[in-house]
Amino acid sequence: MIPSGFPTDDEIARLSARMLLEVGAVHFNARTPFTHASGKQAPTYIDCRKLISYPRIRSILMDFMALRVMRVAGVEAFDNIAGGETAGIPFAAMVAERLALPMTYVRKKPKGYGRNARIEGVMTEGQRVLLVEDLATDGGSKVSFVNAIRETGATCAYTSVIFYYGIFEGVTEALAAEGVTLIHLCTWWDVVSAARDGGTFDVATLDAVEAYLRDPAGWQPAG
Repeated sequence: MIPSGFPTDDEIARLSARMLLEVGAVHFNARTPFTHASGKQAPTYIDCRKLISYPRIRSILMDFMALRVMRVAGVEAFDNIAGGETAGIPFAAMVAERLALPMTYVRKKPKGYGRNARIEGVMTEGQRVLLVEDLATDGGSKVSFVNAIRETGATCAYTSVIFYYGIFEGVTEALAAEGVTLIHLCTWWDVVSAARDGGTFDVATLDAVEAYLRDPAGWQPAG
């Protein structure tokens, strides 16, 4: 049973966003944009990996993730927690500890020698697996990891992340078409709201970031 005193999902989103700002995981720059892995430029960048160096904050966030997973999927919904290589591995380990479940991890591709495996650890046919990662953008990497999990004969109907961009159309629908539900703690909108409340960035920067969030495809750097 989940204690009634636990934060609501809205409060979890607000507090998670504040903690990401507090550790300096959030970067905004409208004049000199960041280049993402996709090759696209944006005035936003987030580095959830920094969280592993902040034990109090990472502990709270992992408590939040375990709570959100239980609320959405159920308390006895999983048999195995899998982390996506590489950023998802430490968070999967911490969630597995909280849920008292085995932990595995999924490689982005076979390592090319030995067993040539994508799954490390023990994952067996019929197990219900939760995929844990640090963040989700368009959901593409999640499908690859889920497919690797399913190739073992296990099932994977949920993926959980700390941060979800929440600005690209059709992401949750595309994951749903693959039989996967996305669970997250906060989005860019939560972070911008927390940044405005806390005065973390100047108003002009936040206005420029919001312009990008409303239209990421059409956004252009400030001149």
